[in-house]
Amino acid sequence: MREVTLRVRHHGEPESDVSADYPSVTLRSVSSLSGSAAERKRIVQLRGPADDVEGFLGAFADADPVLDVERLSPLDNDRVFVAVTYDSYQWDSIAQRLADHGVHYRVGTTIRAGWEHWTLYLGEDDDLGAVVDSLEAAGNDTELVRDVSLNELDGEEHLALSRMLEDLTDRQREVLAIATGMGYYDEGSDVRVEDIADEVGLAGTTTWEHLSRAEEKVMAEVGEYLSARGH
Repeated sequence: MREVTLRVRHHGEPESDVSADYPSVTLRSVSSLSGSAAERKRIVQLRGPADDVEGFLGAFADADPVLDVERLSPLDNDRVFVAVTYDSYQWDSIAQRLADHGVHYRVGTTIRAGWEHWTLYLGEDDDLGAVVDSLEAAGNDTELVRDVSLNELDGEEHLALSRMLEDLTDRQREVLAIATGMGYYDEGSDVRVEDIADEVGLAGTTTWEHLSRAEEKVMAEVGEYLSARGH
Protein backbone atom coordinates (compact mmCIF):
# COMPACT_ATOMS: atom_id res chain seq x y z
CA MET A 1 0.00 0.00 0.00
CA ARG A 2 1.13 3.57 -0.75
CA GLU A 3 0.62 6.83 1.09
CA VAL A 4 -0.12 9.59 -1.43
CA THR A 5 -0.58 13.28 -0.65
CA LEU A 6 -2.38 15.50 -3.15
CA ARG A 7 -2.84 19.27 -3.18
CA VAL A 8 -6.21 20.15 -4.67
CA ARG A 9 -7.38 23.64 -5.63
CA HIS A 10 -11.09 23.02 -5.20
CA HIS A 11 -12.53 25.75 -7.42
CA GLY A 12 -16.04 26.98 -6.69
CA GLU A 13 -16.19 25.65 -3.11
CA PRO A 14 -16.14 28.19 -0.25
CA GLU A 15 -13.53 26.50 1.94
CA SER A 16 -10.96 26.58 -0.83
CA ASP A 17 -12.00 29.87 -2.42
CA VAL A 18 -12.17 31.83 0.85
CA SER A 19 -8.91 30.25 1.97
CA ALA A 20 -7.23 31.68 -1.15
CA ASP A 21 -8.26 35.17 0.01
CA TYR A 22 -6.94 34.54 3.56
CA PRO A 23 -3.64 32.66 3.07
CA SER A 24 -2.54 33.29 6.67
CA VAL A 25 -5.42 31.14 7.97
CA THR A 26 -5.10 27.34 8.13
CA LEU A 27 -8.32 25.32 8.30
CA ARG A 28 -8.54 21.70 9.34
CA SER A 29 -11.58 19.45 9.59
CA VAL A 30 -11.55 17.82 13.04
CA SER A 31 -14.82 15.89 13.17
CA SER A 32 -16.89 13.52 11.10
CA LEU A 33 -20.07 14.65 9.38
CA SER A 34 -23.45 14.52 11.06
CA GLY A 35 -27.00 15.43 10.07
CA SER A 36 -29.43 14.55 7.31
CA ALA A 37 -28.74 14.01 3.62
CA ALA A 38 -29.62 17.64 2.86
CA GLU A 39 -27.95 19.37 5.82
CA ARG A 40 -24.58 18.20 7.10
CA LYS A 41 -22.59 19.53 10.04
CA ARG A 42 -18.99 19.23 11.11
CA ILE A 43 -16.45 20.96 13.33
CA VAL A 44 -13.42 22.71 11.86
CA GLN A 45 -10.35 24.25 13.46
CA LEU A 46 -8.81 27.51 12.26
CA ARG A 47 -5.39 28.95 13.07
CA GLY A 48 -4.07 32.37 12.15
CA PRO A 49 -4.19 36.06 13.16
CA ALA A 50 -7.49 36.86 14.91
CA ASP A 51 -8.48 39.57 12.41
CA ASP A 52 -7.86 37.23 9.47
CA VAL A 53 -9.78 34.38 11.12
CA GLU A 54 -12.70 36.75 11.68
CA GLY A 55 -12.60 37.90 8.05
CA PHE A 56 -12.39 34.30 6.87
CA LEU A 57 -15.46 33.31 8.90
CA GLY A 58 -17.44 36.32 7.66
CA ALA A 59 -16.74 35.53 4.01
CA PHE A 60 -17.32 31.84 4.59
CA ALA A 61 -20.70 32.42 6.26
CA ASP A 62 -21.85 34.46 3.23
CA ALA A 63 -21.18 31.58 0.80
CA ASP A 64 -24.33 30.02 -0.72
CA PRO A 65 -23.81 26.40 0.43
CA VAL A 66 -23.11 27.46 4.05
CA LEU A 67 -26.24 27.50 6.21
CA ASP A 68 -24.73 28.30 9.62
CA VAL A 69 -21.37 29.08 11.22
CA GLU A 70 -21.25 28.75 15.01
CA ARG A 71 -18.12 29.77 16.91
CA LEU A 72 -17.25 27.31 19.67
CA SER A 73 -14.21 29.17 21.02
CA PRO A 74 -12.97 32.80 21.16
CA LEU A 75 -11.25 34.33 18.13
CA ASP A 76 -8.13 35.17 20.15
CA ASN A 77 -7.48 31.52 20.99
CA ASP A 78 -4.53 29.88 19.25
CA ARG A 79 -6.99 27.37 17.77
CA VAL A 80 -10.51 28.55 16.93
CA PHE A 81 -13.15 25.83 16.70
CA VAL A 82 -16.27 26.38 14.59
CA ALA A 83 -19.32 24.25 13.83
CA VAL A 84 -20.30 24.55 10.16
CA THR A 85 -23.65 23.48 8.70
CA TYR A 86 -23.98 23.38 4.95
CA ASP A 87 -26.34 22.32 2.18
CA SER A 88 -24.86 19.07 0.92
CA TYR A 89 -26.78 19.34 -2.37
CA GLN A 90 -24.77 22.48 -3.23
CA TRP A 91 -21.43 21.11 -2.01
CA ASP A 92 -19.05 19.28 -4.33
CA SER A 93 -17.47 16.72 -2.01
CA ILE A 94 -13.96 15.48 -2.76
CA ALA A 95 -14.44 12.88 -0.02
CA GLN A 96 -17.39 11.50 -1.96
CA ARG A 97 -15.35 11.37 -5.18
CA LEU A 98 -12.65 9.42 -3.36
CA ALA A 99 -15.25 7.09 -1.88
CA ASP A 100 -16.68 6.50 -5.36
CA HIS A 101 -13.24 5.20 -6.35
CA GLY A 102 -13.06 3.02 -3.24
CA VAL A 103 -10.04 4.96 -1.97
CA HIS A 104 -9.13 5.23 1.71
CA TYR A 105 -8.15 8.70 2.88
CA ARG A 106 -7.04 10.36 6.10
CA VAL A 107 -9.78 12.20 7.99
CA GLY A 108 -8.82 15.75 8.90
CA THR A 109 -8.09 17.53 5.64
CA THR A 110 -5.95 20.68 5.91
CA ILE A 111 -6.71 23.73 3.74
CA ARG A 112 -4.27 26.59 3.37
CA ALA A 113 -3.92 29.42 0.81
CA GLY A 114 -6.70 27.90 -1.30
CA TRP A 115 -5.21 24.40 -1.47
CA GLU A 116 -6.73 21.33 0.16
CA HIS A 117 -4.24 18.69 1.31
CA TRP A 118 -5.54 15.13 0.98
CA THR A 119 -3.62 12.05 2.11
CA LEU A 120 -4.75 8.84 0.40
CA TYR A 121 -3.91 5.19 1.02
CA LEU A 122 -3.82 3.23 -2.22
CA GLY A 123 -3.67 -0.51 -2.70
CA GLU A 124 -2.16 -2.29 -5.69
CA ASP A 125 -5.47 -2.20 -7.57
CA ASP A 126 -6.18 1.49 -6.91
CA ASP A 127 -5.64 3.79 -9.89
CA LEU A 128 -4.19 7.15 -8.83
CA GLY A 129 -4.47 8.43 -12.39
CA ALA A 130 -8.21 7.77 -12.44
CA VAL A 131 -8.62 9.60 -9.12
CA VAL A 132 -6.71 12.64 -10.38
CA ASP A 133 -8.63 12.61 -13.69
CA SER A 134 -11.91 12.60 -11.76
CA LEU A 135 -10.88 15.58 -9.63
CA GLU A 136 -9.60 17.56 -12.60
CA ALA A 137 -12.65 16.72 -14.73
CA ALA A 138 -14.69 18.58 -12.09
CA GLY A 139 -12.63 21.73 -12.76
CA ASN A 140 -10.07 21.36 -9.97
CA ASP A 141 -6.28 21.72 -10.08
CA THR A 142 -4.34 18.79 -8.64
CA GLU A 143 -0.68 18.45 -7.68
CA LEU A 144 1.11 15.33 -6.44
CA VAL A 145 3.08 16.18 -3.28
CA ARG A 146 4.11 12.75 -2.03
CA ASP A 147 3.91 9.11 -3.10
CA VAL A 148 5.67 6.58 -0.87
CA SER A 149 5.22 2.93 0.04
CA LEU A 150 4.03 2.31 3.60
CA ASN A 151 6.87 -0.20 3.86
CA GLU A 152 9.24 2.78 3.82
CA LEU A 153 7.50 4.49 6.75
CA ASP A 154 8.36 3.81 10.36
CA GLY A 155 4.87 3.52 11.76
CA GLU A 156 2.70 6.27 13.20
CA GLU A 157 5.61 8.58 14.05
CA HIS A 158 6.10 9.28 10.35
CA LEU A 159 2.37 9.78 9.88
CA ALA A 160 2.36 12.24 12.81
CA LEU A 161 5.33 14.09 11.31
CA SER A 162 3.47 14.37 8.00
CA ARG A 163 0.51 15.97 9.83
CA MET A 164 2.81 18.46 11.59
CA LEU A 165 4.37 19.63 8.35
CA GLU A 166 0.98 20.01 6.63
CA ASP A 167 0.15 22.77 9.13
CA LEU A 168 3.10 24.90 8.00
CA THR A 169 2.98 27.35 5.12
CA ASP A 170 5.33 26.74 2.19
CA ARG A 171 7.59 29.58 3.38
CA GLN A 172 7.63 28.30 6.96
CA ARG A 173 8.66 24.83 5.75
CA GLU A 174 11.37 26.37 3.57
CA VAL A 175 12.84 28.50 6.36
CA LEU A 176 12.66 25.64 8.86
CA ALA A 177 14.34 23.26 6.41
CA ILE A 178 17.14 25.75 5.70
CA ALA A 179 17.65 26.45 9.41
CA THR A 180 17.90 22.73 10.11
CA GLY A 181 20.24 22.12 7.18
CA MET A 182 22.54 24.94 8.32
CA GLY A 183 22.78 23.45 11.82
CA TYR A 184 20.82 26.22 13.55
CA TYR A 185 19.46 23.74 16.12
CA ASP A 186 22.75 21.88 16.68
CA GLU A 187 24.20 22.12 20.18
CA GLY A 188 26.73 24.95 20.35
CA SER A 189 25.76 26.24 16.88
CA ASP A 190 26.84 29.77 15.98
CA VAL A 191 24.38 30.02 13.08
CA ARG A 192 22.28 33.18 13.46
CA VAL A 193 18.86 34.09 12.13
CA GLU A 194 20.64 36.63 9.94
CA ASP A 195 22.62 33.80 8.32
CA ILE A 196 19.38 31.94 7.54
CA ALA A 197 17.89 35.17 6.18
CA ASP A 198 20.82 35.61 3.80
CA GLU A 199 20.40 32.04 2.58
CA VAL A 200 16.64 32.30 1.98
CA GLY A 201 16.78 35.87 0.67
CA LEU A 202 14.51 37.54 3.23
CA ALA A 203 14.89 40.27 5.82
CA GLY A 204 16.05 39.12 9.25
CA THR A 205 12.81 40.07 11.00
CA THR A 206 10.71 38.33 8.36
CA THR A 207 12.86 35.20 8.61
CA TRP A 208 12.57 35.22 12.41
CA GLU A 209 8.78 35.53 12.15
CA HIS A 210 8.49 32.56 9.76
CA LEU A 211 10.84 30.48 11.90
CA SER A 212 9.07 31.40 15.12
CA ARG A 213 5.64 30.50 13.74
CA ALA A 214 6.97 27.21 12.34
CA GLU A 215 8.52 26.31 15.71
CA GLU A 216 5.30 27.22 17.52
CA LYS A 217 3.14 25.04 15.27
CA VAL A 218 5.52 22.06 15.33
CA MET A 219 5.94 22.14 19.11
CA ALA A 220 2.18 22.48 19.63
CA GLU A 221 1.66 19.33 17.55
CA VAL A 222 4.48 17.55 19.42
CA GLY A 223 2.82 18.49 22.71
CA GLU A 224 -0.54 17.11 21.58
CA TYR A 225 1.14 13.94 20.28
CA LEU A 226 2.92 13.31 23.59
CA SER A 227 -0.10 14.23 25.71
CA ALA A 228 -2.32 11.79 23.80
CA ARG A 229 0.15 9.05 24.71
CA GLY A 230 0.27 9.91 28.40
CA HIS A 231 3.68 11.60 28.41
